[in-house]
Amino acid sequence: MDKVVASAEEAVADVRDGASLAVGGFGLCGVPNTLIQAVYDSGVTDLSVVSNNCGAMESGLAILLAAHRIRRVTGSYIGANKEFARQYLAGEIEVEMIPQGTLAERLRAGGAGIPAFYTPAGVGTQVAAGGLPWRYDGAGGVAVASPPKEVREFDGVEYVLERGITTDFALVRAAKGDRHGNLVFAKSARNFNPLAAMAGRITVAEVEELVEPGELDPDGVHLPGVFVRRVVALTPEQAGDKKIEKRTVRA
Repeated sequence: MDKVVASAEEAVADVRDGASLAVGGFGLCGVPNTLIQAVYDSGVTDLSVVSNNCGAMESGLAILLAAHRIRRVTGSYIGANKEFARQYLAGEIEVEMIPQGTLAERLRAGGAGIPAFYTPAGVGTQVAAGGLPWRYDGAGGVAVASPPKEVREFDGVEYVLERGITTDFALVRAAKGDRHGNLVFAKSARNFNPLAAMAGRITVAEVEELVEPGELDPDGVHLPGVFVRRVVALTPEQAGDKKIEKRTVRA
């Protein structure tokens, strides 16, 4: 099945207000900027986003965030995104912060059809006990706090129950992909992109290099095409537009 669509705009045309999106990327690596821009251009709002972070340097998800199109973020890292921090502390957005490894496993579990799992990460903290601020009231108080989670003992060790994550859509970026949706990711871009892709009911992949079926080494495929519904081939300019968060040089 040829899953290539003509444009990013066509690929995300059925994303509606209130949709949930799993978005790949790790910092500025492997962020599906072209698809995110197409979502922004479509005008949809009230989005619920699951991603490691919410964009940086006014790129990626940061453009949706700045336009107040995102209602809720499930992620691990606010980092140097000052607007993300401002909206969170001002009570303008709901944020569920999750240990990074737990977030990765929740996405993978959701994509694998596993409803929940136990992990030691977070035991003895507010991750398990509840009370983490999901939304502030804008005056320094907590309007919505995280609920307590089930804690169970196995072989004398306590574990907390975490739910798998599934979303309406997933937006990911791959270094290579074929027309059947088989994808290969480069280095740090592999941290969250395959997991986000698994979690989406409709997964859209932008690929830097589109190849024909059979050209990818089957042993080198990081995500099989069964998880991918649509593929968008990037132009050389789009593929080469890769930002550097902190540029350093040697003395």
